[in-house]
Amino acid sequence: MRIKAADDKGPQIAQLTALLSRPDVSQATRQRIELEIRTTKAGQQGEADDAYLIHFHYGRDPDVMTLHDLRIACGDRVAQIDHLIITRRFEFWVCESKSFSEGVEINEQGEWSAHRGGQKRGIPSPIEQNKRHIAVLQDVFAKRSVTMPTRVGVNFKATLRSLVLVSDRTQITRPSKQVEGLGSVIKADQVKTTIDRSSAQTSGEKSSASSVSAATIEDVARQLAALHAPMRYAWAKRFGLPEQPSRPGKSQYRSEDLGRVVFPGVSGSRTNRARGRSYCESCGDTVSDAVIEYCQQFAALLEDSILCVPCQDEFYPDR
Repeated sequence: MRIKAADDKGPQIAQLTALLSRPDVSQATRQRIELEIRTTKAGQQGEADDAYLIHFHYGRDPDVMTLHDLRIACGDRVAQIDHLIITRRFEFWVCESKSFSEGVEINEQGEWSAHRGGQKRGIPSPIEQNKRHIAVLQDVFAKRSVTMPTRVGVNFKATLRSLVLVSDRTQITRPSKQVEGLGSVIKADQVKTTIDRSSAQTSGEKSSASSVSAATIEDVARQLAALHAPMRYAWAKRFGLPEQPSRPGKSQYRSEDLGRVVFPGVSGSRTNRARGRSYCESCGDTVSDAVIEYCQQFAALLEDSILCVPCQDEFYPDR
């Protein structure tokens, strides 16, 4: 049974996209924002794919509770859990979703590398990342932020287990020797098989008295969902931008800032196209070919100037 669905990432992507239209965004910052958008979309798709598989197996199962995109703060530590699966044996499977388009490699030291564009680059270990998430959950239970079930006056203790779910399409290169925690790294379509296998192995170790009712795990799952604290993003601040874009007037424009001289009646576009670049003659921001073509089409109205869209609105509101 699904207790919590993933948060909608649409507003985040919309805010990032809006930043791209600001006149005070440099080309370098623009590239960083575009990378953030691509990363957010890829992460959202990977988590959605894994959430679908989990829901396929457990969506109608009253004995298993699932939560997706759960962010819990405890003290000064935060856990951002992609998927949490809770069984009646009071096992909490903390799942971290990872999507690698060109494959991933783990060496004998447990170090991770992702392949991208034919090159290999180091990335943080999802195994260690999940350990930190589990540590926060342990704090939540230890501080009794969640009311745990009891039997004969004794509190049940949650068994916290880790899984790293890698996209089914990803090639995983594993080391020849055993590495701690590497057994928790599986393809996403193996999640139910892995959990079932674990349950079968522990069934002889734990008696039926170790299980709790479906109503009990649902209550615990809903308490955890109530602790969810959505992330609040200050995207402009993150990229070193003011909350509101600044629009300098024409008097503030300095041709030396662009490394060129502007002559009256001569389009800045024509001057800079020879160098392979084009600038707004008011604020100095880079403009696209489409904007240049518009300005050239309405050269008489715009006094033969090349202006970005915000500056056109600022200085020629009636155009």
